[in-house]
Amino acid sequence: MSLEVSDDLLERATRGEVDDAAFVACVRQSLPYAWAVVADVAGRAGGGFADHEVPPPDEAARGQLLRALASDAIRGGLERHFGVKLAFQNCHRVAAFAPAEVDGVRYRAFVSPRGQLLNQSPELRDC
Repeated sequence: MSLEVSDDLLERATRGEVDDAAFVACVRQSLPYAWAVVADVAGRAGGGFADHEVPPPDEAARGQLLRALASDAIRGGLERHFGVKLAFQNCHRVAAFAPAEVDGVRYRAFVSPRGQLLNQSPELRDC
């Protein structure tokens, strides 16, 4: 399960759309490690770019990061909340870009096949 959804939030979702604030609060509570990583890179992206390259401390944390960034809804909610564009290369390398940087050289390099290949190493093969 990706998120721990309260009965109240689930009930609201069955009746209609849930606002971003409620959804993001659920993400923050359910995925605290992923939240902390994204909050950190978003907070440091004021200059246009920041990244996180530290492997998660355990498999539970790794799972949180993967769930947060693999879900379009969760990643999109985090991007709207923090006002950044997130990019993800492997089980732990997360970057935040200021919106103005999204079509810039650094962003294109980060999300390119070349950038992905250069970020690989044998110890990350099974992460």
